[in-house]
Amino acid sequence: MEILHISAECYPIAKVGGLADVVGALPKYQNDRGVTSQVIMPFYDNDFTRKNNFSSIYESKLILGDTIFNFRILTLKNNNLGYDLFLVDIPELLFKEFVYSEEDTERFLAFQIAVLNWMLTWKEKPSTVHCHDYHTGLTAFMMTQCFKYEELSNIPTVLTIHNAQYQGWFSHDKVGLIPAFNFDNVGLLDWGGSINPLATAIKCSWRVTTVSPSYMEELKEDANGLESLLKSESAKCVGILNGIDFEVWNPATDSYLVKKYKISTVQSGQKANKKWLCTQFNLDVKKPLFAFIGRLVGEKGADLFPEVFKQALKDNKISILLLGSGNKEVESELHKLKDEFEGSYNTFIGYDEKLAHIIYAGADFLLMPSRVEPCGLNQMYALRYGTIPIVRSIGGLKDTIIDISVENGFGICHNEVSISEITNAIGRGRKLYQNQPKYKQIRKQIMSINHSWDASAKEYIKLYESLN
Repeated sequence: MEILHISAECYPIAKVGGLADVVGALPKYQNDRGVTSQVIMPFYDNDFTRKNNFSSIYESKLILGDTIFNFRILTLKNNNLGYDLFLVDIPELLFKEFVYSEEDTERFLAFQIAVLNWMLTWKEKPSTVHCHDYHTGLTAFMMTQCFKYEELSNIPTVLTIHNAQYQGWFSHDKVGLIPAFNFDNVGLLDWGGSINPLATAIKCSWRVTTVSPSYMEELKEDANGLESLLKSESAKCVGILNGIDFEVWNPATDSYLVKKYKISTVQSGQKANKKWLCTQFNLDVKKPLFAFIGRLVGEKGADLFPEVFKQALKDNKISILLLGSGNKEVESELHKLKDEFEGSYNTFIGYDEKLAHIIYAGADFLLMPSRVEPCGLNQMYALRYGTIPIVRSIGGLKDTIIDISVENGFGICHNEVSISEITNAIGRGRKLYQNQPKYKQIRKQIMSINHSWDASAKEYIKLYESLN
C-alpha cells in the first residue's frame, strides 16, 4: 500500500502550526508499520531549503487560468526523515519566505494541479491520496471531476481537517483557474455562495477525519458554517486522535535540554531546566512556574491573558513565562506587565524551538485555556516531559487530559474560557504544587502515558485498507 500525503506544511521543512508536526510524524510511523508513506509539499525559500540539497526528478508546465507556469518536482538528498519527501517548485508562486499569504488561492491551486499532473505520469498510482486541510481541498474534486484527471478518479481520497476555522474561500469569478470539468457539477465547489475548498473536500473525499474524536462531534455544532454539511456527511467522518513523535519529543535524548532525564530522574532533570529558565528570565526558581507556548490569538484564549496574569500574580506566589506571538495589542499588554511583576513574570515574543523544548522540560504547569483546540499537541509534549497541563475541556484537550479530582486524574481542567475560571485553575495548580508528594507522583505518572503515533498510525492504516 502506497500513501501520498499532500500538505502545505511538514516539520522540519516548513512549520507554522500543529499541521506540520502531524505531517512530519504520521508518515514515519506508517512506514514503520510496513506502509509506503510519502509526503509532497511546496518548495519554500526558507532555512531548511537553503541548508539542504535537492534533486530534480520531473519538470513540466501547468496552466492556471490563462497563465502557464513551469514547475519541477524535487527530492531531498541525504534524506533521513523516515519517509520520501517531494517538493513542488513553482518559483513565481511558491518559492517564498512565507507559507501563507493573501494570495493563497492561486498559490495552492497551482500546487495541487502540479501534484496531479505529476501523478498522471506515475506507472504505479498511489493506493490512497491523503489531503490535509483546505490548502489541498480541491484535490479530491479535481481527481473526480476534471476531465484531465479522469484516470485518477478511482483512487481513494482521505481529508484530514486540522482546523475547520480556515476554509480557503474564494469567489466564483476565479472558477476558470480550475482545470475544465463538467459545469453541471459546479455545486460541489460552492458553500454559502463562495467556492469553499474545505467544504468541497468534505463533499468529494471518500473519508473525512478530524484530529480527535471530540473535535469531530464539536464540528457538527460549530464549524464556522459547515455544521449542516458535516452532519449530512457524518457516515464517512471519523475522529482519530493525533499522536506525537516520540523520537523528537523525548527528554532522555533531547539535545535542546540543559539536562536530559527519564522518569526515574525527572526531579533533577526538571530542576536543572527550570533553573536555566529562571536565570535567563529573572524568575524565582522556588515558585511554581506556569508557562504558555503558542499563538497569541482568540482561539487560544490569549486575549484574556493580560487580566488573568495580573490577577494570578497578585493572588498567588507563582511565576509565569510566556513564549508566543500574534495579536499586537495582546503582545503590547503582556509586555507592559513585565515592570509591574518583575521577578515573577516574563515573555519571549516570537518563537524559538530550543526554548520551547526547555520550557516543556522546566515548567511546572502548561496553560492551554483554548476556545478551540481540534487536537492539541502541546499538552502531549508537556505530559511527555513531566509538566502538568492546565486545560479547558474541549476538543483534543478533553480527550487527553483527566482532571485530578477524578481517580487517576493527572491534569487540571476547566469548562469555560473566562478570567475567573482560568485564574481559579492556576490557583488549583499552585495548591497542587504545595502538596509535593502528590505533585511528584503525578509528574512521574504523566511521563508514562503513551501518546506516540503508533496507535494513530494503525488507525489510519485500517482506514486506508477499508477503502482499497
